[in-house]
Amino acid sequence: MRDSSGLSRRAALGLAAALPLAAATATTADATSTIGGERLARAGIQVSGASGLPKHLTARSWLVADLTSGEVLASYNAHLRLPPASTLKMLFADAVLKKFERTETYKVVDADLADVPAGSSLVGVKPGITYTVHQLWQGVFLRSGNDAVHVLSHMNGGLPATVAEMQALAKDLQALDTHVVSPDGFDHKGQLSSAYDLTLFARHGLADADFRGYCSTKTADFPAGGKKTFQIQNTDRLLTGAWGVKPYEGLIGVKNGYTSHAGNTFTGAATRDGRTLLVTVMHPKSGGSGVYEETAQLLDWGFGKGAQAQPVGTLVGPLSEQGASKAPTSAAKAAAGAPAPAGAAKSDGAPWGLVGGAGAAVALLAGGALALRRRRRAAGEASEPVDAVEEGAAEPSEAKGRRRRR
Repeated sequence: MRDSSGLSRRAALGLAAALPLAAATATTADATSTIGGERLARAGIQVSGASGLPKHLTARSWLVADLTSGEVLASYNAHLRLPPASTLKMLFADAVLKKFERTETYKVVDADLADVPAGSSLVGVKPGITYTVHQLWQGVFLRSGNDAVHVLSHMNGGLPATVAEMQALAKDLQALDTHVVSPDGFDHKGQLSSAYDLTLFARHGLADADFRGYCSTKTADFPAGGKKTFQIQNTDRLLTGAWGVKPYEGLIGVKNGYTSHAGNTFTGAATRDGRTLLVTVMHPKSGGSGVYEETAQLLDWGFGKGAQAQPVGTLVGPLSEQGASKAPTSAAKAAAGAPAPAGAAKSDGAPWGLVGGAGAAVALLAGGALALRRRRRAAGEASEPVDAVEEGAAEPSEAKGRRRRR
């Protein structure tokens, strides 16, 4: 995603209603959050019982965690609030992905794209073309397309409703460092998250088969109008091996991001020998492929010497799965290295036995979206489902010259 020196008029109009709502629902704690354990609130490197961490990491914040147990093996400024760029799309998917059937179709109109910020990464959604929901999600995950995000947001009741739903879900997930201003992750004042929160979003999403499928898809054919398509490639270089980056063995996904203000951000998940690790890296000094290189180094450490690490914290479970009486303050009191919360489902040996569900905090919005979908269907807006081949994409700024029309 490329940054813009200012919002275009169309973007400003589209986001004007969203900004007050996001501000009203944001968490504004002055102190660093202690969710997940007291050590994660400390500045600097947090690790115990293991050596050999990469020596030349430049990221302002990073975190290594075991996906199944939720144990945080090492971190650096885990709760530092920074612009997330397109990694925030993981939360967007967590909130909206299950709202619509994959085969449902939608004909895009001009108004659906009128509030896409100038300078956004785009997959190439065009008014007048009918897309399946499946194809739109391919545009979100593979090309990090803000145009696809905005179409899905309008299908979901509009940008303000989607922002409110994302913020409510972040609260339920105990991602209290996150303040959502726009669903696409584009640079807007006050839009913030943290390495800890982004890892929570990835863990929550990977419990869903569709989320896993999209974030691991490398290439796909995207509609260009009529019977024509063009190929898109995933922007995750650690997955595809694009631009000279060596593909990481066992990589699952998850999501990368870039803006000139946020710099590079990335959350990646990889599996080796039945163990799955999550790594989030935010804002390394080195540009280009640096975020992938530092992620790979941390994954190597986690699968190697990090296997001996004593946890310094934990990825907490959703409040809705722990009972209404358990507030975030109870998690804040957890000792560093405490076991995964009781609300987290246990694995049966596969790495996906994790938390699931959108959470009670967003149930009403979910019901509203379902009713909206039913009204659209009743009005005859959906056409026959269009089959699409699920495969994957490249970097937003690298889209030109990589589209192959058919």
